[in-house]
Amino acid sequence: MTAAPAPTTVLVIAKEPLPGRVKTRLTPPYTPAQAAELAEAALRDTLRAVRAMPARRRVLVLEGRPGSWLPAGFDVRPQGTGGLDERLAAAFAATTGPALLIGMDTPQVTPGLLAPALAPDAWRHCDAWFGAAADGGFWALGLAAPDPRLLRGVPMSTATTGAAQRARLTAAGLRIRELPVLRDVDTAADAAAVAAAVPGGRFAAALARLTPAAGR
Repeated sequence: MTAAPAPTTVLVIAKEPLPGRVKTRLTPPYTPAQAAELAEAALRDTLRAVRAMPARRRVLVLEGRPGSWLPAGFDVRPQGTGGLDERLAAAFAATTGPALLIGMDTPQVTPGLLAPALAPDAWRHCDAWFGAAADGGFWALGLAAPDPRLLRGVPMSTATTGAAQRARLTAAGLRIRELPVLRDVDTAADAAAVAAAVPGGRFAAALARLTPAAGR
């Protein structure tokens, strides 16, 4: 029997890992070049996890240019303009059918964590998947029917962003299922905690290699 095609498109929203453009809150203790190296490792881990899962399409929604860190199997789409809410809204607006969007700040994500939202029955009695971040934001948002109005105007990068976004979904009458809470990598303390949680990834290896240098 032929397996049913995967119903969901996975969107990964990311920045090209360039010094001074990514992970600026890691500087100090890390240099801009080291912060960019950590960002690239986080992005590689994230893309590897997505690549391992069934998906209708895998799309990298990118600010910048793709590099050698991009594996096969991904389409690349440029990010829209405006604030983060507008860019997230544009990513969904350009997608047909169910979509799950994640960022590049949670390199501890695994295929197992993504599996519930990418299963063939992920949208049965469900309109949205929501993955809260420990800092008050969110790391994942899935919509059965992508609607950019669900994101536009949500205040981003605050301690209440996740609550505001979830409230927007609830106000629209959507049936929501939860993904696990994950910790974003923003600070050096975040990086250490995430690497300790998933010691076998590229991110943890990069952090182990760079941390002694950062401490000198």
